[in-house]
Amino acid sequence: MMFKIFKIFFILFSSSHFVLCQHVDYPVIIIGGGASGISAGIHSARSGIKTLIIEEYQWLGGMLTSAGVSAFDGNHRIAGGIWKEFRDSLYRHYGGPKAVETGWVSNTLFEPSIGNRIFGGIAAKEKNLTVIYKSIFLSAEKKDEKWTIIINENGVEKKYTCTILIDATETGEVCQELKLPADIGMDSGLLTGESWAGDKANDIVQDLTYVVILKDYGKGVNKTIPKPEGYNPDEFKCCCDNKDPSVTAQPNIDCDKMMTYGKLPNGKYMINWPACGNDIYMNVLNDDRKTRLERLKEAKLHTLRYVYYMQKELGFKHLGIADDEYPTDDLLPFIPYHRESRRINGLARLQADHLVKPFDQDKKYYRNGIAVGDYPIDHHHKKNPEAPELHFFNIKAPSYNIPMGSLIPQNTEGLIVAEKSISVSNIVNGATRLQPVVLGIGQAAGAIAVQAIKDNTPLSKISIRKVQQQLLNSGAYIMPYIDVASSDKYFAAVQRIGATGILKGTGLTYKWANQTWFYPNKVLSEYDLLDGLRSVYPHLSERRDGSGEDLKVVYLMNLLKTIKPETESKDIIKILREIKPGKYTENTILTRYQTAIILDTLIDPFSIETDHDGNFLKQEIK
Repeated sequence: MMFKIFKIFFILFSSSHFVLCQHVDYPVIIIGGGASGISAGIHSARSGIKTLIIEEYQWLGGMLTSAGVSAFDGNHRIAGGIWKEFRDSLYRHYGGPKAVETGWVSNTLFEPSIGNRIFGGIAAKEKNLTVIYKSIFLSAEKKDEKWTIIINENGVEKKYTCTILIDATETGEVCQELKLPADIGMDSGLLTGESWAGDKANDIVQDLTYVVILKDYGKGVNKTIPKPEGYNPDEFKCCCDNKDPSVTAQPNIDCDKMMTYGKLPNGKYMINWPACGNDIYMNVLNDDRKTRLERLKEAKLHTLRYVYYMQKELGFKHLGIADDEYPTDDLLPFIPYHRESRRINGLARLQADHLVKPFDQDKKYYRNGIAVGDYPIDHHHKKNPEAPELHFFNIKAPSYNIPMGSLIPQNTEGLIVAEKSISVSNIVNGATRLQPVVLGIGQAAGAIAVQAIKDNTPLSKISIRKVQQQLLNSGAYIMPYIDVASSDKYFAAVQRIGATGILKGTGLTYKWANQTWFYPNKVLSEYDLLDGLRSVYPHLSERRDGSGEDLKVVYLMNLLKTIKPETESKDIIKILREIKPGKYTENTILTRYQTAIILDTLIDPFSIETDHDGNFLKQEIK
């Protein structure tokens, strides 16, 4: 009897174990645990969706950690969502904002290993999130509304299935394997209409960098590495010249400024220096994995030559490759910093004009924003003499947002694209590639996946507004307004009204952190509001009663009655008192902030859906 019971148990256990190994299904699978991959995974899991991340190496965070680019570029004053959560974790670890302002390139610098630890800690707390490390993506195939994914998991081929697949790899490897139409290199301005682009397209991508983390071992200690093969000191002689080419052609030699560029906490230095430093030109986007890894050895060697130059020629002998960061044989990062990837053909394609004058374009992409950025358009092409000149400072773009359609490929349902492979022009990629933006892109990818799963709707048909609301619920920005922070009680209301275009922001270029201002305390005129509402409610087009007078409660009430007839002055005054207690009458003059909250509360124009060009799908017309 015992033998029979044991035999039945053995058969059931063996059968169950066999099925588990052969086929494991998740609603959402993310290929790549980089900046966008972990962000997508966290958002998806927190929304109650079982999510799997497949990561090639043993760290999470991608360019922020595994590539060693542990200094955030931009979004310091528009921090929200998972980007803010990660930064707050750094503040807690190191002891506050000032403790991570160690280098002049960024307000937030950190040790890559600490970044990995933080991402790993967040991931471990999410019960709906599974991460498989040291696993190589091999193939993806879609059949009967399901993706079948084959990976090499620690030397063993395994199969997983999912409904939604997210390509969060550094170079769009899933898109490459699926042979999706994509652009690589510089676009033709004749095709994109971008006046800053050249007439001819080419396959030139931005320089990549094999970052190295150096550590101060103390004065008197000599950590000089052996002379690398092919070393030529002339290659690095201008590395200490810090002149601003837009201001002067005269040299400005300051080696300490070069070194403190990426100074990290705890006596470490991130070496990611473009000017006669460790940038290198190498286009590996169409290479298979084996070829790519072989070619990247030259990028590593180039970085080691630069390290040797700094130690031998500049006197930084006490700075050696950090022995407590990467568990690699050469102590270098797992991967290089790829500034550029293949760029898919998405449901929306963001181009430079959409950044420069977002409110003046035929396609109102700003209405569909799912991630924001404020860093200038920044291209690295110094190591390729064949690259055409691109003076990115000539492109006067304010802070911006990215439309949801840039993450969804044309004609490929069930696939979301994140990281640096989204649908943007080559020029725009110079801004959207930055770390906080990519974290936001990843979180948006997670939100898109969640909405598709919950509504059982194809990606091309899901509600853009619902995805945006998910992001707002998590404190993420969909509009890049610098002066209404995510901590503000009515942050989401201002963001929603901004996304309708009724009250537009004012953009400007500013140093290395461009801006868009909502100006919450400014007073509106009657005409300003009427003109803004016309774009959403066409039946207001015939009204001619908007003057340059300051907007008052009574005029706002009369306008809103044409949209929601039961509106009364008392409804508006009640909202004003909730915003800030006080005495209000029909003649109270209203600010943009107050007006945004009133509009959001009483008529909810954000609920009117948009298509992927930013056109309203339905109108509330009287």
